[in-house]
Amino acid sequence: MRTRRKERGTPGPSEPWNEIAPGLWMGGHYFTPPGGDLEPAVVRDEFDLVVSLFTLPGHGPAPWVEHVVREVPDAPLSPSRLEAVREAAELTAEAVRRGRRTLVRCHSGYNRSGLVVAQALVGLGLDTGEAVRLIRERRSPWALNNPVFVDYLDTGLDVAILLTGLTG
Repeated sequence: MRTRRKERGTPGPSEPWNEIAPGLWMGGHYFTPPGGDLEPAVVRDEFDLVVSLFTLPGHGPAPWVEHVVREVPDAPLSPSRLEAVREAAELTAEAVRRGRRTLVRCHSGYNRSGLVVAQALVGLGLDTGEAVRLIRERRSPWALNNPVFVDYLDTGLDVAILLTGLTG
């Protein structure tokens, strides 16, 4: 069911990050606690690996935590950006298999992180629909509200890379 569309009025997440599957967390750089104001989500040393698809100074993680950065826009992606998403998802799935506490984050923790986490979950054995459902249940109903990203998942990243290469 892809009736969601990206909206400016999308409420922010109420938590800095949420556990989607054992050892796999999804989050952002900002959150709004219930009844509170927008707050920065600062990662310190809660995780063994942080995969950032968006970065801002002062949001961590601590210098001794492994930090992988793959800047990806919350917009239609080029083949090289889709390749970066696939690489980040493979790295994430492997870290989870090895028992490492892993956080995947972007700005709000909805779309870019959702794309990588969903693909990692597919790599860990879930089907795409179940991965998207789990993310929306555990992070927010607003997660993966970018329908283009859901299309990439439904199509499969390998095919999406080929198709976007034909149009660009």
